[in-house]
Amino acid sequence: MDLHALRQELDAWAAELGFAAVGVADLELGEHPGHLRRWLAAGRHGTMDWMVRHADKRAAPERLEPWTLRVIVARLDYLPPEDEPLRVLEQPEQAYVSRYALGRDYHRIVRPRLARLARRLEAAAGGRYRAFTDSAPVLEKALAERAGLGWIGKNTLLLSREAGSFFFLGEIFTDLPLPVDAPTETEHCGSCRACLDVCPTDAFLGPRELDARRCIAYLTIEHRGAIPEELRAPMGNRVFGCDDCQLVCPWNKFARPSAEDDFRPRHGLEAADLVELFQWSEETFLARTEGSAIRRAGYDGWLRNLAVALGNAPPSRRIVQALEARRPGLSELVAEHVDWALARQRAGLAGAPYDAGSGGASAAATSAGGRRIVRR
Repeated sequence: MDLHALRQELDAWAAELGFAAVGVADLELGEHPGHLRRWLAAGRHGTMDWMVRHADKRAAPERLEPWTLRVIVARLDYLPPEDEPLRVLEQPEQAYVSRYALGRDYHRIVRPRLARLARRLEAAAGGRYRAFTDSAPVLEKALAERAGLGWIGKNTLLLSREAGSFFFLGEIFTDLPLPVDAPTETEHCGSCRACLDVCPTDAFLGPRELDARRCIAYLTIEHRGAIPEELRAPMGNRVFGCDDCQLVCPWNKFARPSAEDDFRPRHGLEAADLVELFQWSEETFLARTEGSAIRRAGYDGWLRNLAVALGNAPPSRRIVQALEARRPGLSELVAEHVDWALARQRAGLAGAPYDAGSGGASAAATSAGGRRIVRR
Protein backbone atom coordinates (compact mmCIF):
# COMPACT_ATOMS: atom_id res chain seq x y z
CA MET A 1 0.00 0.00 0.00
CA ASP A 2 1.14 3.53 -0.79
CA LEU A 3 1.10 5.08 2.70
CA HIS A 4 2.03 8.50 1.34
CA ALA A 5 -1.08 8.49 -0.87
CA LEU A 6 -3.13 7.30 2.11
CA ARG A 7 -1.79 10.21 4.15
CA GLN A 8 -3.08 12.62 1.50
CA GLU A 9 -6.44 10.89 1.51
CA LEU A 10 -6.54 11.35 5.27
CA ASP A 11 -6.60 15.14 4.86
CA ALA A 12 -9.55 14.95 2.47
CA TRP A 13 -11.52 12.52 4.63
CA ALA A 14 -10.94 14.64 7.75
CA ALA A 15 -12.14 17.77 5.94
CA GLU A 16 -15.31 15.94 4.86
CA LEU A 17 -16.01 15.27 8.54
CA GLY A 18 -15.59 18.94 9.45
CA PHE A 19 -12.08 18.85 10.88
CA ALA A 20 -10.10 21.98 10.09
CA ALA A 21 -6.70 20.28 10.15
CA VAL A 22 -5.10 16.92 10.75
CA GLY A 23 -1.54 15.80 11.43
CA VAL A 24 0.35 12.58 12.10
CA ALA A 25 2.84 12.23 14.95
CA ASP A 26 5.31 9.60 16.06
CA LEU A 27 5.55 8.63 19.73
CA GLU A 28 8.55 10.75 20.69
CA LEU A 29 7.30 13.38 23.16
CA GLY A 30 10.61 15.00 24.03
CA GLU A 31 10.60 17.08 27.23
CA HIS A 32 6.85 16.98 27.74
CA PRO A 33 6.70 13.84 29.96
CA GLY A 34 9.37 15.30 32.22
CA HIS A 35 7.47 18.57 32.47
CA LEU A 36 4.33 16.63 33.41
CA ARG A 37 6.11 14.71 36.16
CA ARG A 38 7.58 17.89 37.67
CA TRP A 39 4.17 19.60 37.51
CA LEU A 40 2.51 16.71 39.32
CA ALA A 41 5.30 16.45 41.89
CA ALA A 42 4.77 20.13 42.73
CA GLY A 43 1.08 19.44 43.40
CA ARG A 44 -0.08 21.92 40.77
CA HIS A 45 -2.79 19.53 39.60
CA GLY A 46 -4.81 20.23 42.76
CA THR A 47 -7.41 17.53 43.44
CA MET A 48 -7.18 15.99 39.96
CA ASP A 49 -5.70 12.77 41.34
CA TRP A 50 -6.59 10.88 38.17
CA MET A 51 -3.73 12.73 36.49
CA VAL A 52 -1.29 11.11 38.91
CA ARG A 53 -2.80 7.65 38.58
CA HIS A 54 -2.34 7.57 34.82
CA ALA A 55 0.79 9.70 34.43
CA ASP A 56 2.82 6.83 33.01
CA LYS A 57 0.32 6.30 30.20
CA ARG A 58 0.27 10.00 29.41
CA ALA A 59 4.04 10.01 29.15
CA ALA A 60 4.15 7.12 26.67
CA PRO A 61 1.27 6.47 24.23
CA GLU A 62 2.44 2.88 23.71
CA ARG A 63 1.66 2.16 27.37
CA LEU A 64 -1.96 3.00 26.71
CA GLU A 65 -2.13 0.85 23.57
CA PRO A 66 1.04 -1.28 23.08
CA TRP A 67 0.45 -1.68 19.33
CA THR A 68 0.50 2.08 18.66
CA LEU A 69 2.97 3.31 16.03
CA ARG A 70 1.42 6.66 15.07
CA VAL A 71 -1.04 9.15 16.50
CA ILE A 72 -3.36 11.05 14.18
CA VAL A 73 -4.32 14.41 15.70
CA ALA A 74 -7.34 16.35 14.41
CA ARG A 75 -8.49 19.93 15.06
CA LEU A 76 -12.11 21.07 15.21
CA ASP A 77 -12.83 24.80 15.65
CA TYR A 78 -15.54 25.76 18.15
CA LEU A 79 -15.74 29.55 18.49
CA PRO A 80 -19.40 30.58 18.12
CA PRO A 81 -20.07 33.08 15.32
CA GLU A 82 -21.09 36.63 16.20
CA ASP A 83 -20.06 36.08 19.80
CA GLU A 84 -19.22 38.97 22.17
CA PRO A 85 -17.29 37.48 25.09
CA LEU A 86 -15.68 40.78 26.08
CA ARG A 87 -19.06 42.48 26.40
CA VAL A 88 -20.24 39.77 28.81
CA LEU A 89 -17.13 40.18 30.96
CA GLU A 90 -17.95 43.89 31.21
CA GLN A 91 -21.48 43.13 32.48
CA PRO A 92 -21.04 41.89 36.09
CA GLU A 93 -24.75 40.99 36.38
CA GLN A 94 -24.35 38.47 33.55
CA ALA A 95 -22.76 35.03 33.75
CA TYR A 96 -19.64 34.29 31.75
CA VAL A 97 -19.45 30.70 30.49
CA SER A 98 -16.33 29.55 28.70
CA ARG A 99 -17.08 29.62 25.00
CA TYR A 100 -16.29 25.94 24.51
CA ALA A 101 -19.21 24.99 26.78
CA LEU A 102 -21.98 27.13 25.25
CA GLY A 103 -23.18 24.46 22.86
CA ARG A 104 -23.28 20.69 22.83
CA ASP A 105 -20.68 18.71 24.77
CA TYR A 106 -17.68 18.38 22.47
CA HIS A 107 -17.11 14.75 23.50
CA ARG A 108 -20.36 13.89 21.73
CA ILE A 109 -19.24 15.57 18.54
CA VAL A 110 -15.51 15.03 18.16
CA ARG A 111 -15.16 11.41 19.21
CA PRO A 112 -17.87 9.96 16.89
CA ARG A 113 -16.28 11.78 13.96
CA LEU A 114 -12.87 10.43 14.86
CA ALA A 115 -14.37 6.95 14.99
CA ARG A 116 -15.81 7.46 11.50
CA LEU A 117 -12.43 8.62 10.26
CA ALA A 118 -10.80 5.55 11.80
CA ARG A 119 -13.33 3.26 10.10
CA ARG A 120 -12.54 4.92 6.79
CA LEU A 121 -8.86 4.21 7.30
CA GLU A 122 -9.56 0.66 8.36
CA ALA A 123 -11.62 0.03 5.24
CA ALA A 124 -8.83 1.40 3.05
CA ALA A 125 -5.80 -0.09 4.75
CA GLY A 126 -6.74 -2.38 7.59
CA GLY A 127 -4.87 -1.93 10.84
CA ARG A 128 -5.91 -1.14 14.40
CA TYR A 129 -7.34 2.11 15.73
CA ARG A 130 -8.62 3.76 18.89
CA ALA A 131 -10.13 7.24 19.03
CA PHE A 132 -9.94 9.72 21.94
CA THR A 133 -11.00 13.24 22.71
CA ASP A 134 -10.10 14.25 26.26
CA SER A 135 -11.35 10.79 27.25
CA ALA A 136 -8.11 8.96 28.09
CA PRO A 137 -4.68 9.76 29.53
CA VAL A 138 -3.17 11.36 26.43
CA LEU A 139 -0.74 14.30 26.21
CA GLU A 140 -2.75 15.70 23.35
CA LYS A 141 -1.11 19.11 23.12
CA ALA A 142 2.33 17.54 23.00
CA LEU A 143 1.17 15.14 20.30
CA ALA A 144 -0.48 17.98 18.37
CA GLU A 145 2.78 19.94 18.50
CA ARG A 146 4.57 16.82 17.30
CA ALA A 147 2.03 16.48 14.48
CA GLY A 148 2.72 20.03 13.28
CA LEU A 149 -0.62 21.54 14.31
CA GLY A 150 0.90 24.34 16.41
CA TRP A 151 3.02 25.08 19.45
CA ILE A 152 2.27 25.16 23.15
CA GLY A 153 1.99 28.81 24.09
CA LYS A 154 2.85 30.59 27.31
CA ASN A 155 -0.74 30.01 28.47
CA THR A 156 -0.14 26.22 28.12
CA LEU A 157 -2.66 26.00 25.24
CA LEU A 158 -1.89 24.85 21.73
CA LEU A 159 -1.60 27.85 19.42
CA SER A 160 -1.92 27.85 15.66
CA ARG A 161 -0.74 30.65 13.38
CA GLU A 162 -3.81 30.00 11.22
CA ALA A 163 -6.47 29.52 13.90
CA GLY A 164 -5.40 30.79 17.32
CA SER A 165 -6.53 28.47 20.10
CA PHE A 166 -10.33 28.23 20.06
CA PHE A 167 -10.47 24.61 18.94
CA PHE A 168 -10.79 21.06 20.21
CA LEU A 169 -8.28 18.29 19.64
CA GLY A 170 -8.90 14.61 19.12
CA GLU A 171 -6.59 11.67 18.56
CA ILE A 172 -6.59 8.33 16.77
CA PHE A 173 -3.98 5.79 17.85
CA THR A 174 -3.04 3.44 15.02
CA ASP A 175 -0.57 0.70 14.17
CA LEU A 176 -0.26 1.92 10.58
CA PRO A 177 3.25 3.33 9.93
CA LEU A 178 1.88 6.45 8.26
CA PRO A 179 4.33 9.17 7.18
CA VAL A 180 4.67 11.68 10.01
CA ASP A 181 4.27 15.43 9.63
CA ALA A 182 7.04 17.85 10.46
CA PRO A 183 6.74 18.77 14.15
CA THR A 184 6.37 22.37 15.22
CA GLU A 185 9.79 23.22 16.60
CA THR A 186 9.48 27.01 16.86
CA GLU A 187 7.12 28.87 19.14
CA HIS A 188 5.79 32.22 17.98
CA CYS A 189 4.93 33.93 21.28
CA GLY A 190 8.08 36.05 21.28
CA SER A 191 8.25 38.57 24.11
CA CYS A 192 4.45 38.76 24.44
CA ARG A 193 3.17 38.00 27.93
CA ALA A 194 -0.42 39.23 27.62
CA CYS A 195 -1.86 35.89 28.72
CA LEU A 196 0.36 35.76 31.79
CA ASP A 197 -0.47 39.29 32.89
CA VAL A 198 -4.23 39.17 32.34
CA CYS A 199 -5.00 36.09 34.46
CA PRO A 200 -7.46 37.31 37.13
CA THR A 201 -6.16 34.90 39.78
CA ASP A 202 -2.45 35.01 38.84
CA ALA A 203 -2.46 31.29 38.06
CA PHE A 204 0.64 31.48 35.85
CA LEU A 205 3.94 31.08 37.62
CA GLY A 206 5.74 31.81 34.37
CA PRO A 207 5.57 30.89 30.70
CA ARG A 208 3.94 27.45 30.33
CA GLU A 209 3.81 27.10 34.13
CA LEU A 210 0.20 26.95 35.29
CA ASP A 211 -0.86 26.28 38.87
CA ALA A 212 -4.29 24.69 38.37
CA ARG A 213 -5.16 25.39 42.00
CA ARG A 214 -5.46 29.08 41.12
CA CYS A 215 -6.99 28.63 37.66
CA ILE A 216 -10.66 29.66 37.34
CA ALA A 217 -11.32 26.81 34.91
CA TYR A 218 -10.15 24.32 37.52
CA LEU A 219 -11.92 26.06 40.40
CA THR A 220 -15.29 26.24 38.64
CA ILE A 221 -15.25 22.85 36.89
CA GLU A 222 -12.90 20.27 38.41
CA HIS A 223 -12.69 21.42 42.03
CA ARG A 224 -15.42 19.98 44.25
CA GLY A 225 -14.74 21.81 47.49
CA ALA A 226 -14.89 25.41 48.69
CA ILE A 227 -13.23 28.02 46.51
CA PRO A 228 -10.41 29.72 48.46
CA GLU A 229 -11.77 33.02 49.70
CA GLU A 230 -8.86 35.08 48.37
CA LEU A 231 -9.65 33.87 44.84
CA ARG A 232 -13.38 34.61 44.86
CA ALA A 233 -13.36 38.33 44.10
CA PRO A 234 -10.89 37.91 41.20
CA MET A 235 -13.26 35.38 39.62
CA GLY A 236 -15.68 38.15 38.75
CA ASN A 237 -18.67 36.81 36.81
CA ARG A 238 -16.93 33.71 35.43
CA VAL A 239 -19.19 30.83 36.46
CA PHE A 240 -17.91 27.99 34.26
CA GLY A 241 -14.37 28.14 32.98
CA CYS A 242 -12.39 31.18 31.89
CA ASP A 243 -11.14 32.37 28.50
CA ASP A 244 -9.13 35.45 29.46
CA CYS A 245 -5.76 34.03 28.42
CA GLN A 246 -7.25 33.21 25.02
CA LEU A 247 -9.13 36.46 24.57
CA VAL A 248 -5.95 38.48 24.93
CA CYS A 249 -3.79 36.30 22.72
CA PRO A 250 -2.84 38.17 19.52
CA TRP A 251 -2.97 34.91 17.55
CA ASN A 252 -6.69 34.64 18.21
CA LYS A 253 -7.33 37.41 15.72
CA PHE A 254 -7.08 34.44 13.34
CA ALA A 255 -9.55 32.30 15.29
CA ARG A 256 -12.14 30.92 12.92
CA PRO A 257 -15.84 30.96 13.85
CA SER A 258 -17.25 27.46 13.73
CA ALA A 259 -19.84 26.46 11.17
CA GLU A 260 -21.05 23.68 13.48
CA ASP A 261 -24.62 24.21 14.63
CA ASP A 262 -23.89 22.04 17.67
CA PHE A 263 -21.46 24.66 18.96
CA ARG A 264 -23.98 27.49 18.83
CA PRO A 265 -25.05 28.78 22.28
CA ARG A 266 -28.07 27.13 23.83
CA HIS A 267 -30.61 28.49 26.33
CA GLY A 268 -29.14 31.99 26.14
CA LEU A 269 -26.09 30.96 28.15
CA GLU A 270 -23.77 33.22 26.17
CA ALA A 271 -25.02 36.21 28.23
CA ALA A 272 -27.46 34.96 30.86
CA ASP A 273 -28.62 36.85 33.95
CA LEU A 274 -26.89 35.63 37.12
CA VAL A 275 -30.01 35.83 39.30
CA GLU A 276 -32.09 33.88 36.81
CA LEU A 277 -29.47 31.12 36.64
CA PHE A 278 -29.21 30.99 40.43
CA GLN A 279 -32.95 30.45 40.65
CA TRP A 280 -32.84 27.29 38.54
CA SER A 281 -34.03 24.22 40.39
CA GLU A 282 -31.97 21.06 40.07
CA GLU A 283 -34.54 19.74 37.60
CA THR A 284 -34.18 22.87 35.48
CA PHE A 285 -30.40 22.64 35.67
CA LEU A 286 -30.44 19.04 34.45
CA ALA A 287 -32.89 19.85 31.66
CA ARG A 288 -31.04 22.96 30.44
CA THR A 289 -27.61 21.32 30.58
CA GLU A 290 -28.55 18.02 28.98
CA GLY A 291 -25.83 17.15 26.48
CA SER A 292 -23.69 20.04 27.76
CA ALA A 293 -20.19 20.11 29.26
CA ILE A 294 -21.63 22.27 32.07
CA ARG A 295 -23.00 19.11 33.66
CA ARG A 296 -19.46 18.32 34.78
CA ALA A 297 -19.64 20.98 37.51
CA GLY A 298 -22.72 19.35 39.07
CA TYR A 299 -25.66 21.26 40.49
CA ASP A 300 -23.95 22.19 43.77
CA GLY A 301 -20.85 23.33 41.88
CA TRP A 302 -23.05 25.42 39.59
CA LEU A 303 -24.77 27.13 42.54
CA ARG A 304 -21.42 27.63 44.30
CA ASN A 305 -19.97 29.35 41.23
CA LEU A 306 -23.05 31.52 40.75
CA ALA A 307 -23.02 32.54 44.41
CA VAL A 308 -19.45 33.79 44.01
CA ALA A 309 -20.40 35.75 40.89
CA LEU A 310 -23.41 37.26 42.67
CA GLY A 311 -21.15 38.32 45.50
CA ASN A 312 -18.94 40.08 42.97
CA ALA A 313 -21.81 41.86 41.22
CA PRO A 314 -22.63 45.50 42.06
CA PRO A 315 -24.71 45.75 45.26
CA SER A 316 -28.37 45.07 44.52
CA ARG A 317 -31.45 44.35 46.64
CA ARG A 318 -32.59 41.96 43.90
CA ILE A 319 -29.42 39.92 44.37
CA VAL A 320 -29.74 39.93 48.17
CA GLN A 321 -33.34 38.75 47.91
CA ALA A 322 -32.35 35.96 45.51
CA LEU A 323 -29.55 34.79 47.80
CA GLU A 324 -31.74 34.92 50.89
CA ALA A 325 -34.56 33.04 49.18
CA ARG A 326 -32.27 30.15 48.21
CA ARG A 327 -30.32 30.03 51.48
CA PRO A 328 -32.55 27.55 53.39
CA GLY A 329 -31.93 23.93 52.52
CA LEU A 330 -28.70 24.43 50.62
CA SER A 331 -25.78 22.08 51.09
CA GLU A 332 -23.07 23.21 53.50
CA LEU A 333 -20.75 23.90 50.57
CA VAL A 334 -23.15 26.16 48.70
CA ALA A 335 -24.45 27.87 51.86
CA GLU A 336 -20.94 28.97 52.80
CA HIS A 337 -20.50 30.72 49.45
CA VAL A 338 -23.98 32.24 49.64
CA ASP A 339 -23.15 33.67 53.08
CA TRP A 340 -19.96 35.16 51.65
CA ALA A 341 -21.91 36.72 48.79
CA LEU A 342 -24.58 38.07 51.13
CA ALA A 343 -21.96 39.68 53.35
CA ARG A 344 -20.45 41.48 50.35
CA GLN A 345 -23.81 42.54 48.97
CA ARG A 346 -25.11 43.82 52.31
CA ALA A 347 -21.89 45.71 52.95
CA GLY A 348 -22.21 47.34 49.56
CA LEU A 349 -25.81 48.34 50.15
CA ALA A 350 -24.76 49.81 53.50
CA GLY A 351 -22.33 52.10 51.72
CA ALA A 352 -19.07 50.18 51.84
CA PRO A 353 -16.88 50.65 48.75
CA TYR A 354 -17.68 48.17 46.01
CA ASP A 355 -14.72 45.84 45.50
CA ALA A 356 -14.88 43.75 42.35
CA GLY A 357 -11.25 42.63 42.63
CA SER A 358 -9.40 41.98 39.38
CA GLY A 359 -12.55 40.21 38.21
CA GLY A 360 -13.97 43.66 37.58
CA ALA A 361 -11.64 44.11 34.61
CA SER A 362 -12.88 46.23 31.78
CA ALA A 363 -12.36 44.92 28.26
CA ALA A 364 -11.53 46.53 24.95
CA ALA A 365 -11.09 45.25 21.42
CA THR A 366 -7.92 46.10 19.55
CA SER A 367 -7.71 46.97 15.90
CA ALA A 368 -7.47 44.41 13.10
CA GLY A 369 -9.85 42.07 14.85
CA GLY A 370 -7.46 41.28 17.69
CA ARG A 371 -8.58 41.02 21.28
CA ARG A 372 -7.15 42.14 24.58
CA ILE A 373 -8.42 42.69 28.10
CA VAL A 374 -7.24 45.75 29.96
CA ARG A 375 -7.41 45.87 33.72
CA ARG A 376 -8.65 48.94 35.47
